[in-house]
Amino acid sequence: MKLKCFSVFLLTLFLLEGQAQSKSKDVLFTVDKDTIYISEFIRVYNKNLDLVQDESQKDVDAYLNMFINYKLKLKEAKSLGFDKKPSYIRELATYKQQLAQNFITDSKVTDALVEEAYDRVLNEVEASHILIRVDQNANPQDTLDAYNAVLKFRERALKEGFETVRKEVHNGQTIFGEDLGYFSGFKMVYPFETVAYNTNIGEISQPFRTQFGYHIVYVKNKRKSRGELTVAHIMVVDKKGDSIAGNSEIRIQDIYKKLNQGEDFEALAKQFSDDTNSASKGGLLSPFTSGQLSSQEFEEVAFTLDDIGEVSKPFKSNFGWHIVRLYDKKPVESFQDLKPQLEAQVKRDDRSKIIDKALHDKLKAKYLVDNHQPALAYFASLLNENYFKRSWQLPLDFEGDKIVFKIKNKPFTYKDFGNYLVKNQSNASIKETYTDIVTKAYDSFLNTSLVEYQEANLENENEDFANIVSEYRDGLLLFDLMENVIWSTTTSDSLEIQKFYESHKDNYFFPERVDAVVASSAKQNVIKKVAELLNSNMDLENIKKLVNTNGEVQVFFTSDIMDASHQALPTDFEFKKGISKTYKHHDAFVIVQVKDIMPKKLKTFEEARGEVLSDYQVVKENKWLEELKTKYKVEVNQESLSKVKSQIKNQ
Repeated sequence: MKLKCFSVFLLTLFLLEGQAQSKSKDVLFTVDKDTIYISEFIRVYNKNLDLVQDESQKDVDAYLNMFINYKLKLKEAKSLGFDKKPSYIRELATYKQQLAQNFITDSKVTDALVEEAYDRVLNEVEASHILIRVDQNANPQDTLDAYNAVLKFRERALKEGFETVRKEVHNGQTIFGEDLGYFSGFKMVYPFETVAYNTNIGEISQPFRTQFGYHIVYVKNKRKSRGELTVAHIMVVDKKGDSIAGNSEIRIQDIYKKLNQGEDFEALAKQFSDDTNSASKGGLLSPFTSGQLSSQEFEEVAFTLDDIGEVSKPFKSNFGWHIVRLYDKKPVESFQDLKPQLEAQVKRDDRSKIIDKALHDKLKAKYLVDNHQPALAYFASLLNENYFKRSWQLPLDFEGDKIVFKIKNKPFTYKDFGNYLVKNQSNASIKETYTDIVTKAYDSFLNTSLVEYQEANLENENEDFANIVSEYRDGLLLFDLMENVIWSTTTSDSLEIQKFYESHKDNYFFPERVDAVVASSAKQNVIKKVAELLNSNMDLENIKKLVNTNGEVQVFFTSDIMDASHQALPTDFEFKKGISKTYKHHDAFVIVQVKDIMPKKLKTFEEARGEVLSDYQVVKENKWLEELKTKYKVEVNQESLSKVKSQIKNQ
């Protein structure tokens, strides 16, 4: 759902704030019989002004055109019944439920959890654990067996040592004995995190259960969090078949020598780092905290650096060889600065269950709904084995008109709860008793009903909530419309896409490229000597032996098929066979030996498929919009438009 939410955000960039309708009667334009007022347009324009990157979108006429197009699409989506689709209704309901937590949650409980989370972010725990896997719906005997087994492991660990027992019992299938290293808040599931933080150094916890099974935790150490690092790195990996760059260890050691000779780290990263994502930025990586990277070796070396500008020795990780330079080292941010982020994380993980319970208790008190469950025995008596087969139905003599509970003046009947049981048969486990199934279903039904009732009223009572829901509601419609009409056309429009390529193939080509060797040195006299040696047809290995003497790396070679944007080539490099003139590039002197020039070449359809499909969809969408303008008459009130321009100009 994350990808769809992001797409919905983009599609709602020009969205009208639906429920907050203006009282102004100045009509800006109409789409068929739908009326859009001046105040609506100006509100949306001002709201999104800082979000748009294209300056043309700040032009009122251009923005109005996009807004009309948006309204046309929304009109078409409703005309086609997308707002009646079960998937749309479900997703909107889910979003409203999630959003409502920000408006109706118990703030005291949330605040307490956020403060606890911050304390744990400030500290790290080093621990090992033993886990016996057990299903969440395991029968009582299996659950008891798992508990007793992990309890015996604890008794052994107290006598023999935790690490000895951990390594011995681990089988990687039903029993896991793992060294977890250091971790802080939000790195483990909440119940596990809580036990680890509450266990003293050198002690073994009592058995406890998470969603994975029963654990015991041995806490080795605790320390203050190491904060956040910003580093740059040069990474070198083995390249099979490349005689120049084939040995990554030798290559990284040569780069390290160049650093010790005083050459610039960023310049070397731009020229020689095999991490293409960071090379163009001088090797700079995004900031990270302890336990965040997938390479423990990289992280441990990085955190040993203390002084800004300090450079590590070459070291190897599971990704390749690295040299790391420290750019910034920050302690954990203050509570006030981190609070919004922590609150969002608290509402996403297991802590949310605590928040949910507080909310449900609050709503029960608000609507005077007690915890008495008089009807549950009756419903348990109705269940049979068909419930586990997903084929159970309410009996013909079912007492559906009786009331289970009321929320304010709204009654919820036996039939309502009975239908809920029918719809949720897939949630039942054969290991559960009928009473357990009904009790769990009743709690879920009651809590869901409470939240849904509150949500229904919340949209009428809270304008901010209503506006956000309206935006998502319409944006989701537009997403589904675009996905069905424009984006999902690859198969049905395959012939048209092929024709589009044939008529526009000159737009799709590989740029001119060279098969070249780039020689780089910090010293101009060295690069001049290298040019002479290349002109004499001396091979690269002999040139390196001749120039790189006394343990110093004076010249560095890069061999590749390169286009003009290649990191090793100077920006004003002239594509010409032979040895180039000397260029100044990334604080180094560079010459290029061009072995061959590969001219600009048209891409085949397969090679250009992604670009062709994208361009085709743009053309198809524009044509479709013209059809919508014919289908739904658009009339712009020019007098009102003049008022809009005047008002925006005077803001």
